[in-house]
Amino acid sequence: MDGIINLLKPPGMTSHDAVNYLRRLSGQKKAGHTGTLDPGAAGVLPICLGRATRLIQFMEHDKAYRAEITFGYRTDSGDTFGRVTGISDARGLTMEQVARILPEFTGEISQVPPMTSAVRYQGKKLYELARRGVEVERTPRRVIIHRISLTTGTGWGTARPRVLVDVECSAGTYIRSLCQDLGARLDCGATMSFLLRVRAGVFTLSGAITLEELAAAAGKGHLAGMITDADCALAHLPAVQVRDSSVAAVRHGNCLYQPGVAGMQGIPEHGGMVRLRAKDRLLAVARALPDERRPGRYCFQPATVVDNT
Repeated sequence: MDGIINLLKPPGMTSHDAVNYLRRLSGQKKAGHTGTLDPGAAGVLPICLGRATRLIQFMEHDKAYRAEITFGYRTDSGDTFGRVTGISDARGLTMEQVARILPEFTGEISQVPPMTSAVRYQGKKLYELARRGVEVERTPRRVIIHRISLTTGTGWGTARPRVLVDVECSAGTYIRSLCQDLGARLDCGATMSFLLRVRAGVFTLSGAITLEELAAAAGKGHLAGMITDADCALAHLPAVQVRDSSVAAVRHGNCLYQPGVAGMQGIPEHGGMVRLRAKDRLLAVARALPDERRPGRYCFQPATVVDNT
């Protein structure tokens, strides 16, 4: 069983537990997600099965979220599951003030990963250190906020007003950190009180499948019908059609030269990744390199072979 399941992860379940659940349900030992979703968050969590796990490294897609921000307090984790580290009175905050500063957080910004995150520090994940009460200096990371918009707000004039924001961002963005930074900018503190991932690359909330739906499908022997072909998740990469005569060479990891190319969709970038396809099957993900034998042309060196049978 090879491909990707667009799981609708419920709140209260870790991404690791979600992978283990799909592993048991499918009987496929090889399984992995394309990007951690916080335990308390819900939404889209693509899980790769079988050979599709070889492609996870190429699936660092942009993501979209809906987040609830509660102003007036701050926690050590950035969400409601952490220890409260600061309290302030946000009665004077207005929706107009929040809307006015949001543009400052679009574009390329710097973020400090939360201690309760999967970022590694000297070989250990930060959340493992946080559980032991250890806090370390984290290196800020550059991320991109493509869009952030204010959807609605409530509780104005109270100590804990709340807003809903929609965020489109690059992979690696921590919405918890974004919420905390907004609170710091408004000088009243803020905590992410709810998070819903509505999109991860081509996978959307409307197409996500619940645990109950997956269990029911597995019980009827229909789980395979819930799987998306990995090729669909890589649609952002140019596609190179391989001639039948060169398929075996690609499967063995050999470089594909122009005589073996039957056609191309999209324009590859120098050093960029492409999909190598045979008819309707994904063979490999390859890197486009200059063909030294034919100046001005590319050859394609497989980086990860998917179909090697």
